[in-house]
Amino acid sequence: MFAALWAGVAVGAAAAPFTPTQDSAVVERLPARASDPELRRVESLRRQLAARPDDARLRVEIARRYFEMAMAQGDPRYIGYASATIAPLTASGQNSAGYWLVRGQLEQYSHSFGPALTSLERAARADAAAVEPLAWRAAIFMVQARYAEALAECARLTPLSLPLFGAGCTAYVRAATGQLPAAHDQLASAAAASTAAPPELLLWTYTRLAEMAVRLQRFDKAEDYFKRALALGITDQFLLAAWSDFLLERGRPAEVLTLLAGWERSDVLLLRLALAGQALKDARAVAWAAQLRERFDAAAQRGDRLHEQEAARFELDIEGQPRKALAFASLNYQVQKEPRDAEILMRAALAAKDAKAAQPALDWLRTSRYEDARLSVLASQLAARGATR
Repeated sequence: MFAALWAGVAVGAAAAPFTPTQDSAVVERLPARASDPELRRVESLRRQLAARPDDARLRVEIARRYFEMAMAQGDPRYIGYASATIAPLTASGQNSAGYWLVRGQLEQYSHSFGPALTSLERAARADAAAVEPLAWRAAIFMVQARYAEALAECARLTPLSLPLFGAGCTAYVRAATGQLPAAHDQLASAAAASTAAPPELLLWTYTRLAEMAVRLQRFDKAEDYFKRALALGITDQFLLAAWSDFLLERGRPAEVLTLLAGWERSDVLLLRLALAGQALKDARAVAWAAQLRERFDAAAQRGDRLHEQEAARFELDIEGQPRKALAFASLNYQVQKEPRDAEILMRAALAAKDAKAAQPALDWLRTSRYEDARLSVLASQLAARGATR
């Protein structure tokens, strides 16, 4: 799914996925709705698999659909189901591009970026015309702030993909490396010329354009792009999180409560609900915060590191514990180096009065030439307190 190609790398759910040991194991009956055709389709495929357990293509298809459901809905249990489904293919799937693609996607979800890059490269070699493995490799390199390598993957996928896809990949890297205005204009022009592109690709494009517009402080344009993405009617938790953050920053928390009603299952979105509830003094905010605290504590006890960025924001903005926030943000930045990872590290360091702890983020901001007024303000405040800008 185009919408997940970059978003899924950046937005991992907080809970560690449980992996059943048998295809027949029933862990929990998820709340299926009659209006949820994707879940019904997967259940139908699983019934087919029960009759044909040696069907490797069917296993890969089921795992792929579970992965996409996890990305769209923020429910990590689908990752466990996907992992269990392809586990029998460990020996037999060596020449399957589909197997290596799904395996790489699942590995990146768990932040096992090195193995994920290897699996995705194997997928690309098994199918020289495939775009997805290259796009996911570009995404991982972006998370790791390895921009030259990300750009190289964009160059590999551009001849194989739709023009908007190639333009979007390249613009995404350029926007992170000191070329924000030009990257925005490049992608906006490509989007205007590609209104008939697949909806998932348009969703990704409009969301990226909205984020770029925010950084350019063109807030009306950013809202327009967000609303274009929402109007596509595709469930995507990354879009919901990004739009919620925009609304919170613009002082519109009531809209977040309406937008995210019923989304408590996703830790990423529950955090936004709690922030909006706190801003409005909504009675539900205490319960939402308690749920998050319980989930993050449980994840920490398991040694699960998927939660660290969101946990840092929780500790800083809801619990008011800057030292705890800084600890989470520092650990997170060892693995993920995206702009929002740098932002929470910088904010936590300021709040904890430990400016030097933000030095890795300041070094990234300087060397990448990333353009964002909010980060520039934070960098100036940190420099005034002794950090090296």
